[in-house]
Amino acid sequence: MHEVVRIRPLAFHAAGGTEDWRVLGEGACAFFRTGSFGAGARLVGAIGEALEGVGTADVDLRPEGVTVRLIEAGGEYYGLTERHVELARLVSAAARELGAVADPAGLQTVQVTVDALDVPAVVAFWRALLGYRDRAGSPEDLIDPARRGAPFYFQQMDEPRPQRNRVHVDVWVPHDLAEARIAAAIAAGGRLVTDEHAPNHWVLADPEGNEACVGAAGAAG
Repeated sequence: MHEVVRIRPLAFHAAGGTEDWRVLGEGACAFFRTGSFGAGARLVGAIGEALEGVGTADVDLRPEGVTVRLIEAGGEYYGLTERHVELARLVSAAARELGAVADPAGLQTVQVTVDALDVPAVVAFWRALLGYRDRAGSPEDLIDPARRGAPFYFQQMDEPRPQRNRVHVDVWVPHDLAEARIAAAIAAGGRLVTDEHAPNHWVLADPEGNEACVGAAGAAG
């Protein structure tokens, strides 16, 4: 068995052959425009052949293109390992062979975050309500078994916070597109709450104070 060597998002982006990919909240992701559903289906087949016996990926086929996600449950640094760099290169090579063009602008991950005083109790309710399951290695995460719905993350609170919303949306976007997305949200009536953790994390609010976070992994660290 090969040793699992975990890496940070910045190291993934710096590795050669990963130019098509961006690290979002769920791992390394790429979107390839194919021009038709049939062309996308052929790319899915090519990806399956390229990864046969080597690794796996989540693949989402739509008429406009194919989204590929390289995800490993648990672990820090978004579960990224050196193996994901090799898998990304194999997928990109398959896409180039078929003329599919990577478009990072087609990538994002939306996550619902719930602040809770008693995380296990709150998680149990949402697990039953949504029909979700625990993300392996992360008891504060719930995911849709079909990988269609937004994941839910439960954040520990130390004391009640009635003056602010307890549920908010996290939007993960490519690190090189984050500032443009934030500018668009502010131009649409939002405001910046804090950029204390930029360039990896910003907190915004809509005109009525409902908060949302923008995450961009790999810009630093």
